[in-house]
Amino acid sequence: MASTLTAPSTLDDRVSTRSLGARLLSRPEVGSLVGAVVILVFFLIVAPPFRHVATTGTILYQAALIGMMAVPVALLMIGGEFDLSAGVAVTTAGLTGGLFSYQLSTNVWIGVLVSLVVAVAVGAFNGWLLMRTGLPSFLVTLGTFFILQGLNLGVTRVLSGTVSSNSISDMDGFSSAHAVFASEFKIGGLTVKILIVWWIVFVAISTWVLLKTKIGNWIFAVGGDAAAARAVGVPVKRVKIGLFVTVGFFAWFSGMHLLFNQAVVQSGEGVGKEFIYIIAAVVGGCLLTGGYGSVIGSAVGALIFGMTQLGVVYAGWNADWFKAFLGVMLLLATIVNLVVKKRADLR
Repeated sequence: MASTLTAPSTLDDRVSTRSLGARLLSRPEVGSLVGAVVILVFFLIVAPPFRHVATTGTILYQAALIGMMAVPVALLMIGGEFDLSAGVAVTTAGLTGGLFSYQLSTNVWIGVLVSLVVAVAVGAFNGWLLMRTGLPSFLVTLGTFFILQGLNLGVTRVLSGTVSSNSISDMDGFSSAHAVFASEFKIGGLTVKILIVWWIVFVAISTWVLLKTKIGNWIFAVGGDAAAARAVGVPVKRVKIGLFVTVGFFAWFSGMHLLFNQAVVQSGEGVGKEFIYIIAAVVGGCLLTGGYGSVIGSAVGALIFGMTQLGVVYAGWNADWFKAFLGVMLLLATIVNLVVKKRADLR
């Protein structure tokens, strides 16, 4: 007579699944999404202009200006590093493209390509020096920050005689470059800057790379424990240099928007913006210790920045309070991210 086997009444803890709540809490962007909804509702109530359709385009554009650079900064932070030169690197890229095209009277697309090479080279230099010396990325990129800041001011003044690049609005190729980097279009009563579209595209691509590819696994691994990652065959050096090169690429793209949106670039721009990018990434769920974070979260953090920046103005409040809010938001986000991650790990 055949025997009947009965399944065990309990599952091995090693193959048990986590609850839906634990899975949601394990997502780095959950806290920032909740915060974004709260801020949206708040300003919809206290700031009547916030409710207008036209305002949506302005908010998204302000978010895109920060969010474009928050994407590579978030990836770099997940990989366990910082880049304090990211803000002035954007200005360097814009100045390089504008000054090269004007001084040599070339088609502006030549300046665009030269700017790309320079921006990527700056990122590669940061990554190479970090891996070569073993110094903290904070110190390496702080040095690059001062170098670029000085070059931006000094070279621009020598070549143009002022603190801004010469206008390139009447040069060959400007119209087509403007269409790619700084054009806009309308959807009903909503004006949409092309930078917003590019931002969404780059967030989608970066999220896919981070969550669905081997490179994404490597980024998390080197940020969590570089020594352990190296021990299992992860190319730590290439990954970290690649992350800094990615920052350089995005700095180039943002610099091109800056250049072709205004036709000139002020050499003193960008100072302090590196902290805004970091705040957007941290608010979006990135830990300062590395190994944990989200590109989508950085986009939500940038959106929170855009909503708050304009919401304060639309509500008629003193804009001086905005920086204080950023500081509070950074501290709260850091604490919330740590608490949420620890609770999710225990479930």
